[in-house]
Amino acid sequence: MRNFDFAPLYRASVGFDQIADLMDRVLTHEGSTTSYPPYNIEKTSEDGYRISVAVAGFAESELSVEVKENALHISARKPDDADGKTYLHRGIATRAFDRRFHLADHVRVSGASHENGMLHIDLVREVPEALKPRRIEIQSGNTLQVEALDA
Repeated sequence: MRNFDFAPLYRASVGFDQIADLMDRVLTHEGSTTSYPPYNIEKTSEDGYRISVAVAGFAESELSVEVKENALHISARKPDDADGKTYLHRGIATRAFDRRFHLADHVRVSGASHENGMLHIDLVREVPEALKPRRIEIQSGNTLQVEALDA
């Protein structure tokens, strides 16, 4: 296992301790994660993202999408197999799953849709006005003037 020293990051920046914690979590995480169900993460615009999860065999009522403490939690549960069918081969995986995605600050879920066996979750990054870049005018005297930069 590798150990990384994030001290240089702390010397040259302020407020990036969450990134260091995230890197530490990723590097210490064991490789036992499952690849089921398959998913894509795509960038749809400058501040828009979409997570698409293959959920073939699941109805909308069997899927759950929740956001709690900057984590997107997607899960699915199939009810007990009470349909009385006997399968000779069962190749469509409809086993229960839990998939979590860590969301950055100011990223929120704007919607979810289920079509053609795919669950699409749209995300948008909304940076508050207070966190956008500002220009501080330097003046002689005691009065400071702040004006917003056009992004």
